[in-house]
Amino acid sequence: MKQERIGLVIKNEDHAQEKAQDLIKYLGDRCVIIDTQARERADIPSDLICIVVLGGDGTFLSVARYIENTGVPLMGVKFGEVGFLAETTEEHLYDAIEAVVRGDYLIRERRRLDIKVVRDDRLIIDVDVLNDAVINKAALSRLASCAVYLDDDYLTTYRADGLIVATPTGSTAYSLAAGGPVVYPTVPSIILTPICPFTLTNRPLLIPDDTRVEIRLEGSPEDMILTLDGQEGFEMDPGDKIYIKKSRNDIRMISFAKDSYFKVLKTRLHWSGGRS
Repeated sequence: MKQERIGLVIKNEDHAQEKAQDLIKYLGDRCVIIDTQARERADIPSDLICIVVLGGDGTFLSVARYIENTGVPLMGVKFGEVGFLAETTEEHLYDAIEAVVRGDYLIRERRRLDIKVVRDDRLIIDVDVLNDAVINKAALSRLASCAVYLDDDYLTTYRADGLIVATPTGSTAYSLAAGGPVVYPTVPSIILTPICPFTLTNRPLLIPDDTRVEIRLEGSPEDMILTLDGQEGFEMDPGDKIYIKKSRNDIRMISFAKDSYFKVLKTRLHWSGGRS
């Protein structure tokens, strides 16, 4: 089937909704509204060129989970405050749409992480994340104890407020706020960033993305939470084991310039200064 229609996901926010109405009129029959909040998940149409996401990074992450492993490219349009996933700004929306229709765009693949949680020898969570998985404690709890194993070899036990395991894409999210590094999206790595570690020598760590990470929570308080992409939270038991590895399902993102990542990075982080 020829791919000729454009999917549209709209953030539940007045300005995004208003802009969407104009875009729907502009696209006409080429537009397909996709409701990611519907009670029953609908199949993604097979004739989509891409899905345009009108919203911030949170909306983009929810759509990335919604499409699962269908491989439909996503184009983010910034309507949030600070966004690293939405390359296109609203003033360039229609130019971007026409470029997509002409086929004048690039596809950039972003790695995801496969997150599995095992409780009493039973798999209870099996999902992919684009940004990160965060293990943290309730506000008034004592420190978490996260024993980390890399390919079955013991690394260390992080005693901290929590631990972030992030993709390069997620390096500019919670991990960055916790003191982690900015990592270029195509660098094959996984980032381990402790949150307020008790031992100051526990610093953020980059490991190869073909490493299998295992996290054990023995000795942690009972009110631990595992948060996926900042949107889904799960209560954890001290006996749970978390397994993290590179997912086989990348996210395909639409881009229009070879150096777009650094332009977005400088803009979002408000970097300035003259040329050397």
